[in-house]
Amino acid sequence: MSHGIWISDISCPSPTSSESSFDEDEVNYRVKPYWSQYRSILKHRGFHLETVRDVQDYYTFIGMPKRAERLKELEEDILYPDAGLPDNLFRGIRVVDGTKVMVKAVHRESRELDIIRFLSSPAMRRQPMNHCIPVLDLIDVPEEDIAFIVMEQWSSHLVINDAPCCLQLFLSAIRQCIEHCLFMHKHQIAHLDISVRNLLTDHQGHYAYIDFELSRRFDKSDARVSGRRGTELPPECGHDAFYDPYKVDVWALAILILRACKLTGFCIPELLELVKPMLYDDPAQRPSMELIMHAFNHMTSSISPQRLLMIPHFC
Repeated sequence: MSHGIWISDISCPSPTSSESSFDEDEVNYRVKPYWSQYRSILKHRGFHLETVRDVQDYYTFIGMPKRAERLKELEEDILYPDAGLPDNLFRGIRVVDGTKVMVKAVHRESRELDIIRFLSSPAMRRQPMNHCIPVLDLIDVPEEDIAFIVMEQWSSHLVINDAPCCLQLFLSAIRQCIEHCLFMHKHQIAHLDISVRNLLTDHQGHYAYIDFELSRRFDKSDARVSGRRGTELPPECGHDAFYDPYKVDVWALAILILRACKLTGFCIPELLELVKPMLYDDPAQRPSMELIMHAFNHMTSSISPQRLLMIPHFC
């Protein structure tokens, strides 16, 4: 196992994907659309992008009138991007029912769009281990070589301080992380950027990975990739090395689990033992996602109902 990587060493947050990941392929770069140009197209499909007025109303609603006041000098109807989001993301709503959405712009021939289209197809959505955020629309603009992925807007705040939580709910979240990774691997997809920062929740018990910019869909099981990309990188990811993408996901998932244990206080010994082999330096020695799922099921079946109701004990 890799020395020095363990529960006591993962208190610092993951580096952001934007700091550590990139893709030089022409159709897989992060696009920067001029959102006002596509506003009418999105409106025609039933989606409204956030304006100054929307943000003012939000600040007023949450009791921050001073922030709303600062926006009064701006024209109310102009688009107002969230400064905390990258240029390829924009908040909005679905007009028919007010559902909050996140719109992501991608190149229409990007790997990300291909993977999202596959995972969001009706047949794939019916699979219980497919924990993708619901995609409400895929909007193609062929004359501009751009497409828009319209998703439900989920939260990056995985832990709410005043929300009730117990070990059972925490293990349910971890189960979804394992299941979705296994589901992708069974369909020859490697995420390649699994991290706490790329995990969202709807605060209704559902969790999902996001950011498929680096992900790959292969046509053979013995795939190899190269390059130093992603957030949680195992030792084999050198600049000139070719390596197993699925074992990269295994390593990154182990780090995610450890960070989640630290974040929530559920540092149970059974879960810590589960991730140990996932962090072997030699990728060939790391278990497959199928074996990890089996081990997780065995682990959870051995935990008593009383322990499942335990509250966090921060480590």
